[in-house]
Amino acid sequence: MKAIGVLVGTGFVLAFAAGLLVVGGAAGLAWTNTEKFCIGCHEMRDNVYAEYKGTIHDTNRTGVRAICSDCHVPREPGALIKRKMAASFELWGALVGTIDTREKFEAHRSTLAQHVWRRMKETDSLECRNCHHADRMDSEKQSEKAKARHAKGKAEGKTCIDCHFGIAHKEPEGPGPSEMKLN
Repeated sequence: MKAIGVLVGTGFVLAFAAGLLVVGGAAGLAWTNTEKFCIGCHEMRDNVYAEYKGTIHDTNRTGVRAICSDCHVPREPGALIKRKMAASFELWGALVGTIDTREKFEAHRSTLAQHVWRRMKETDSLECRNCHHADRMDSEKQSEKAKARHAKGKAEGKTCIDCHFGIAHKEPEGPGPSEMKLN
């Protein structure tokens, strides 16, 4: 009888510990998706966040505001975990000072942008589509130029980032995402 009590007690302790890990992990993921976390290091606060301030994604007539994670973190669980694992390497770069000055950041800007563009192209700009739904766009409210470009882009199999880059952050020197080839 005593052995059963020990097993049940051990089971409860293990279940409680597992629950704490799950809840703690979820809380940690949620915390790393906050704007406060994203701009917690000066590399992001002084460079890309400063550029983002005042853009259409920061302030606009509708009051809808996209924060860093809305555009840079997938919502689907598998892709989210994959992105968070990749981000751990980015944190390492911050710790060792890869982009800890404006000059270093600018030297890496194109490479950093290309990583984001490649991921967005691979997911058909999924993060854009979390807020912007092509099937809900009112083409009558678009300029003739925008209507024509959207139709052409769709016909050519382009994705949002092929044309809509440099909107929230300074555009780097060199080719844009439409010139990138995916493997």
